[in-house]
Amino acid sequence: MDAQLSMTKKTSLLQIIPVMLCFFAMGFVDLVGTASNYVQQDLQLTESEKNLFPSLVFFWFLIFSVPTGILMNKIGRKKTVLISLGVTAVSLVLPITGDSYMIMLASFSLLGIGNAIMQTSLNPLVTNLISGDKLASTLTFGQFVKAIASFLAPIIATWGATTLMPTFGLGWRALFVIYAVVCLLSISFLGATPIQEEKPDKASGIIASLKLLGRPFILLCFLGIMCHVGIDVGTNTTAPTLIMERVGLPLEEAVYATSVYFIFRTVGCFLGAFILRFVPAKWFFGFSAFLMLAAMIMLFTCHSLYALYAGIAMVGFGNSNIFPVVFSQALISTPKEKNEVSGLMIMGLFGGTVFPLAMGYAADAMGQIGAVAVMTVGVAYLLIYTMKIKKTNT
Repeated sequence: MDAQLSMTKKTSLLQIIPVMLCFFAMGFVDLVGTASNYVQQDLQLTESEKNLFPSLVFFWFLIFSVPTGILMNKIGRKKTVLISLGVTAVSLVLPITGDSYMIMLASFSLLGIGNAIMQTSLNPLVTNLISGDKLASTLTFGQFVKAIASFLAPIIATWGATTLMPTFGLGWRALFVIYAVVCLLSISFLGATPIQEEKPDKASGIIASLKLLGRPFILLCFLGIMCHVGIDVGTNTTAPTLIMERVGLPLEEAVYATSVYFIFRTVGCFLGAFILRFVPAKWFFGFSAFLMLAAMIMLFTCHSLYALYAGIAMVGFGNSNIFPVVFSQALISTPKEKNEVSGLMIMGLFGGTVFPLAMGYAADAMGQIGAVAVMTVGVAYLLIYTMKIKKTNT
């Protein structure tokens, strides 16, 4: 009996590791904030032109998320994740071939398409390995792994810009080379991993899936995801520019503000994976939202480097557990339509298009205080959403 139990645990671990490597690959989408700042410097772009890159990445979540939910019903979740990894790999190779505006647009578009498919299919795939009562904490741990890739991006890009340029000419684009290799490894490991999937959800169409937004709680969750990713991408993109505007640092130093954000988001995800097993999701979510509100006040008023870093860190920690709580709430509320609901929730990542565009125009008109004001609207909604969280989440 013990030997059989040990074998079961070993098999489960061998399945979890490749899936968590896919979560790491999911984090590649967050390189768009760092990359867009370097592209802006290389091509002399305005704030609104720079913010078109993250907006373009997340535009594809609006188009591909719901169809991906339907595709999963036909070919399965694992095969869908493998398709997403393939598209992501192509997106990472493109910038190595050139540095024109059109190449970067194509790269970020494919990155967005691949990530839309991945986020829609990978989260439900976890439900084939983890019991429902541990879903929120497991998705949080996946976000922790994803955040590692996110905060490494500006570090690798800066290392490439300052170290590799004289030797290999890659510059900050070394980031794409390294992540492309990891993406190919993810394809190999997941492809070789057997995962027993549950029976596919009933066949459905795009219209039937979109009608689920007519359920008030699903709509609230959808808007919550939009605000979460809007704050995430907005901070990722705006933090270096805010540091340059307030403190006067060059981009090579200011870009570390993005790492500060993702370091604390990573810490928050790691701690949240354990906290959510013991603390009601509503309490922890409310604490996170209030922490971000305090951070927004600091970003509005502070002008010293360390105070701004503190505010950025607070946003990172506060925003770290928003997605898994909202996502798990949506899945648990509709257990018979998990694929479709997953598609709808990931479609909410379209907030990564709406927020940066609004922030870009606000920043061009008012400076970075305008961008912070747009993010504060998202924080206010999350405070309202806190009151709707169900106690049965964890």
